[in-house]
Amino acid sequence: MLLEGKKLLITGVLMESSIAFHVARLAQEQGAEVILTSFGRTMRITQTIARRLPKPAPVVELDVTDTQHLESLAERLGEHTDRLDGVLHSIGFAPEGAFNFLEGTWEDVATAMQVSAYSLKALSVAALPLMGEGGSVVGLTFDARYAWPVYDWMGVAKAAFESTARYCARDLGPKGVRVNLVAAGPVKTTAAKSIPGFEQFEEHWGDKAPLGWDVTDPVPTAQACVALLSDWFPATTGEIVHVDGGVHAMG
Repeated sequence: MLLEGKKLLITGVLMESSIAFHVARLAQEQGAEVILTSFGRTMRITQTIARRLPKPAPVVELDVTDTQHLESLAERLGEHTDRLDGVLHSIGFAPEGAFNFLEGTWEDVATAMQVSAYSLKALSVAALPLMGEGGSVVGLTFDARYAWPVYDWMGVAKAAFESTARYCARDLGPKGVRVNLVAAGPVKTTAAKSIPGFEQFEEHWGDKAPLGWDVTDPVPTAQACVALLSDWFPATTGEIVHVDGGVHAMG
């Protein structure tokens, strides 16, 4: 019962294969109450998937590019909880044009940056009125130290995302809120399928991982997120925990 009594806001639950779904599932199994977010046409899908959790979870509408959604988030969450102990940021999007580095337009890049990087700050600030001492924000990234094949401007957005996490850690630390990231290896999710050529990672990652790697298993990544959302890392912030079978450490 690592999260007993905790109340968590979890974004990014789209399908049962989503890493965020497994974070929500494990969090409930570890004693947490969970609230999900979704928006637009995906609201109904998320509501359906939410019923597959151990306990049905409410779904609150949140488009991280909508200022009104962000400004009213704490108030709307108040219908379901009086506080938040943790937030999972599992949000990322880039238009198709952003996956061609030399030809990507600023409009494509700006969208990727807003949704995939700036949204970490926006979500953290929106949730802050309900968070207090001991709060934890956890985000999901794909190791942005390298120029990966096919990832292009999404890789740049992830680099900005990781930097944003460090600045959030700096400014939210005095308020008692930790901000950490989990750098996951490739997992077959809806988001991954939307990246042209992402199967290149899936085919070869296991060969490079000392521990091996199962692209169909999101649970190890979800377990790391749950651990960071718990009280077991009270003095850790601004950190990136790699859950990738060890690929990040290999030459």
